[in-house]
Amino acid sequence: MFNYPTIVCHHDFSKCDLSVDNLPKNISFARPNIQTRWGDFSLVEATIQAIKLMYESANCPDWFILLSGSDYPIKTAKEILGDLTSSKYDAHIHHEEIIYKVYKQNVKMSVIWQMLAHQRYRSYELFSVPFLNNPKVRLEHPLLTKPFLPFSEKLLCFAGSQWFSANHRAAEYIINFHSQKNALTSHYRHRIFADESYFQTILANAPHLNLKNDDYRYVDWSTQGAHPKTMVMEDLPNLLSSSCHFARKFDIDVDSNILDQLDTITLA
Repeated sequence: MFNYPTIVCHHDFSKCDLSVDNLPKNISFARPNIQTRWGDFSLVEATIQAIKLMYESANCPDWFILLSGSDYPIKTAKEILGDLTSSKYDAHIHHEEIIYKVYKQNVKMSVIWQMLAHQRYRSYELFSVPFLNNPKVRLEHPLLTKPFLPFSEKLLCFAGSQWFSANHRAAEYIINFHSQKNALTSHYRHRIFADESYFQTILANAPHLNLKNDDYRYVDWSTQGAHPKTMVMEDLPNLLSSSCHFARKFDIDVDSNILDQLDTITLA
């Protein structure tokens, strides 16, 4: 579809084996692989390992697109490349500043997500009291958490979807930032779902980078569960009318027809 571009995969071979002998030469694997765990900082490490390998290659691309095995293109290669090459931005990434507020009734899902993100990234668990019903004593007000967290007026906290696209300037900045010993990286090593905030915080605080708050990913959260809806044929009209480049999640065991239909359209 993209004329054999550079593809770098991170596969956790400790979870399951994978035969790579017959794959095309444009595909390489990050080795040694990192043993990843769901919601763990190891996912950030695996992502950066793959980005680093891609931009160490002789044919490093102008742009990279971070994908999972559950993603699929819903636009033609010409449309996707056209949007990227004409973009005035360095990264297309969903990023929302995480702030402290006192929330009232009639809370919307976006506000609930803000509260959850604040607990994940901007609160501080001071100590535990085992004999209480709620054993965790958590500090949340910025005046109380300031001594323990890396955030400030000059370093704001951002969060959003972990899937994004970025150019070589953003890629190099991520690699260089992560290679330094800094308080932000140390902080996120001990936070769950760091992959939904670490990259956003790094890029959104970089004064020389220009970000678009759009990751060009179609995701349906209408089920209001922990995971987005799996795409089926009834979702095809919405996918095609979307301006997004990729959609998720797909499962060939749930509905393979929608993948065949997308192939017919995007490879035409």
